[in-house]
Amino acid sequence: MANYQVLPPITKSRPLVTDTVLPPKDPVVSLGLVQNFTNDPSLKPSHELDHGSYNPFPAPRAPANVKGGQMMLKPISSNRLSLSSDESALSKQILATHNLAYEDFDVKPVLAIVEDIFRLAKPLTTTDHSVTPIQGNQIQHHFDTKENKAYHGSTLDDKTYHSSTLDDKAYESSYRDLDIVKALAFPINKICSEIVCKCAAGAEAHSVTMDFLRSLANYSWDAKVVITFAAFAINYGEFWLVVQHQTKDPLAKSVASLKDLPETMSPDLRKKFESVSDLLSTALKVTLCLIEFKELPSQYISQESGEMAAATAHIPTAAYWIIRSLLACASLLLNLIGSGHEYLTSTAESWEILNMAHKLSVMFEHLQTQLKICKDLIDRKKGEDAYIAFKKLMEAAHIDNMKVFRAMFRAREDQKPLFHGYKKINEKIEVLRSKHVLLLITDLNIPHEELNILHSIYNQHPTRQEYEVLWLPIVDSSTSMASFQDTEFQNLRNMMPWHSVEHPSYIEPVVIRYIRDVWNFVHRPMLVVLDPQAKLSNLDALPMMWIWASNGFPFTKQREMALWAESSWNLELLADSIDPRFTDWIRENRIICLYGGEDVEWVRRFTQSTRAAAAAMRIPLEMLYVGKSNPKDKVRRCHDVIDREKLSHTFPLDNYNDYIWFFWTRLMSMLNSKKRLGTSAESDTVMQEILNMLTFDGSEVGWAVFSRGNYEMVKGKGDVLLPVLDNHPQWAYRVDHVDKFVGVLDEETRGVRTEHHCNRLILPGHAGYVSEHIVCSECGKTMDQYVMYRCCTD
Repeated sequence: MANYQVLPPITKSRPLVTDTVLPPKDPVVSLGLVQNFTNDPSLKPSHELDHGSYNPFPAPRAPANVKGGQMMLKPISSNRLSLSSDESALSKQILATHNLAYEDFDVKPVLAIVEDIFRLAKPLTTTDHSVTPIQGNQIQHHFDTKENKAYHGSTLDDKTYHSSTLDDKAYESSYRDLDIVKALAFPINKICSEIVCKCAAGAEAHSVTMDFLRSLANYSWDAKVVITFAAFAINYGEFWLVVQHQTKDPLAKSVASLKDLPETMSPDLRKKFESVSDLLSTALKVTLCLIEFKELPSQYISQESGEMAAATAHIPTAAYWIIRSLLACASLLLNLIGSGHEYLTSTAESWEILNMAHKLSVMFEHLQTQLKICKDLIDRKKGEDAYIAFKKLMEAAHIDNMKVFRAMFRAREDQKPLFHGYKKINEKIEVLRSKHVLLLITDLNIPHEELNILHSIYNQHPTRQEYEVLWLPIVDSSTSMASFQDTEFQNLRNMMPWHSVEHPSYIEPVVIRYIRDVWNFVHRPMLVVLDPQAKLSNLDALPMMWIWASNGFPFTKQREMALWAESSWNLELLADSIDPRFTDWIRENRIICLYGGEDVEWVRRFTQSTRAAAAAMRIPLEMLYVGKSNPKDKVRRCHDVIDREKLSHTFPLDNYNDYIWFFWTRLMSMLNSKKRLGTSAESDTVMQEILNMLTFDGSEVGWAVFSRGNYEMVKGKGDVLLPVLDNHPQWAYRVDHVDKFVGVLDEETRGVRTEHHCNRLILPGHAGYVSEHIVCSECGKTMDQYVMYRCCTD
């Protein structure tokens, strides 16, 4: 190989010229690719570069025969980017040309102009499969048919170039930032001239590419590529400008005549330009990828990091092949000059274009993979910084809550990210300003009982002004927004009368992480209270909401302690808010019996015996079945039997499950509230009674509680109460007034002692605040502690 001069960087004082003109080469056959057809008398002299003399990336062999103008490209092995010895030698040669002096060039404005040239260089054609006339300067941006795609280069559409991964604003303002364009105009035009000269001389493609890299030694790799791209775009744009206007513009027609350009576009030539369009599209995508690597924020990933080093190792080679691909395209355009109607495409020319496109596609896939690795690393670091900043924001003092809520949601100033369930309108974040905000935090699997009861409590005070409820649905991080089921979310949101986010994607990821890590949200719904200054008032106000409803406002620990100080163990605390009928029963001083269990026969015997005793003593009695904490089919059957046989009152059939759930959830909430305040059962009567009730629920037999209005109460398990009630004739004479019934019943049950007892207190795994020391309500001994795993299909 001849020695060629190494050229210094382009400057206005040192134009891009070569002192040595490469001599014409004899036809070369390398790797099955015929590189020059000048000896074929049927063809005119070719201006295409010699691409075969140096090919460090072995390509698939060209097919020996071509059928119907279609060539099949054999696949390259999966290890396409592993460096062979030839590739390593090429890489060293490429790196040796690099002598960076200008680091901070923003070449996107130049690339934007290149994109516009490619986009506008699309003359309108018909779908005729034979010969298509060129129709003036009509520009069309999108084409559907395959024939139009071939001629217009459909792969060079707007979406290809204006990559969403780059900042669109940079492209929108590209023409307003022409300083860089002016600064690079001289080297661009010099390279443009060199392309024509080298192609016209039939120079060796590798040597020309290396010459260009040496000439652009002082520029970054992306700048080298963009400068060469712009130089090619000048030739490409001038070619299509003449072709598009030659039928209408006399000047264009004269130029086209001197160049002897074809006036019609044959099917073979359209296929040729489709291949060129594909190659340019791929080259441009790789170029955009190089720019993205350069624009990765250095504060999150350094050039010396392993991820960045692995990615950028292939950038010099990618720059080499982009430039070499542009030379191949330029060679094809030059071959059209002087061809008129006689232009014939060569197999080598077609194969080279396809081979380059395939090679760059492989590189693009690899660079995209490496870019994703780098971006994932950056996103993790950005996420960590954002999380730390949000934690500091939540811990800081604020004048109002707006700063915190603006940080919680992805929303512009003019957006309305909140949805009001009752009004069915979207609202701005400002509706929460200076209010207590109750954040209802759940996933999309909200228990319907919980949602229905909360809805009922919320509607009890429709004119409240003190607080707002805001639903924050936490979607699993593994669930992408693309696969997110909007229907499920919309159905839940439409069931809620309070505020919710317009869409789960509006919630910032750092907020979700904070909720999980700091507030320890897993699955069970939470009601987190923030005061008007966005300070945390209560990590979970649901227990207070279940026990005292809106009377618990502002749901602080001080308010919780005050409410317990005002409370005593009576029917109002136990069940007043469960059923509105209790208000009348208490006012009328009736005997009220709450009972539960799942044995239908015991329920029949107990209700009949109790009613018989009350009738004998002329006692006004009201009975209500409250089932068990986990109502299954047995509880449902009991409920149906009681309602059908009119054994006692029941909750409404259509939502009885909600009421039963609420009754037992309130009891569990009372226990958790007491434990959270540091109360012990040994010193607190109310807590002892709560534990007794939960022990009844854990037993397999029935139980009952009797209360006179809101005064004295007596309770017991079914195996104690039923014999006493059956034996009521023996003690009924002592009850001469309704006020004495509960007292006498309490005395009679105390006199009954079973030989053995086995009391169980079953607390759910999410109950929290579970004491390690709990005494039996019947004998006072410390209860043994076990771990129970239960799957009950009833």
